[in-house]
Amino acid sequence: MENNKLNLGSTQESKELAVHYMKTLVDVAREAFLILDANLRVISGNPIFYKNFQVSEKETENMLFYKLGNGQWNIPELKKLLEEVLPQKKDVRDYEVTHIFEKIGTKTILLNAKQIDSVQLIILAMEDITAKNQLEQKLSEYTKNLEIKLIARTKQLTARVKELEELNQNKAGREIKMEKLEKEINELKKK
Repeated sequence: MENNKLNLGSTQESKELAVHYMKTLVDVAREAFLILDANLRVISGNPIFYKNFQVSEKETENMLFYKLGNGQWNIPELKKLLEEVLPQKKDVRDYEVTHIFEKIGTKTILLNAKQIDSVQLIILAMEDITAKNQLEQKLSEYTKNLEIKLIARTKQLTARVKELEELNQNKAGREIKMEKLEKEINELKKK
């Protein structure tokens, strides 16, 4: 029985040590991170998470993930990721979620998650790609507009080239006629 208590203490210490290391690592990251327990309760978030999603540690830690921010994280796609996909794969990369958040508006977030079975923890990284997507959209629209302008300008230039070719042909035709007339005049003068 004492061995079980000793192992239990050892497991708890391992978990605490793992949480300590994870917190240290995610605190220096540029992305928003959450550390969740096996029941999807938030153990910790990093400063970027609190800043980006405009929440405090008090509002976040020890809360069920889906209840954060008045339930704003209760997103069906995210629920599927955490409850179905992650337990099977243990690792999820670049899972894109778009959602309207109460305080910060519509955001598109790229999620990466890792389940660490040995200490029953989940680490969730969230990269806000809203601005990047908006920029890509603007570039796409700009490119389409340029293509439309290029097509229109090409049509104008093609019409102008055709017009110049016709003028050139007319001019060449007149020159040929002038040469014929000069020959005829010269022949008439000779006679």
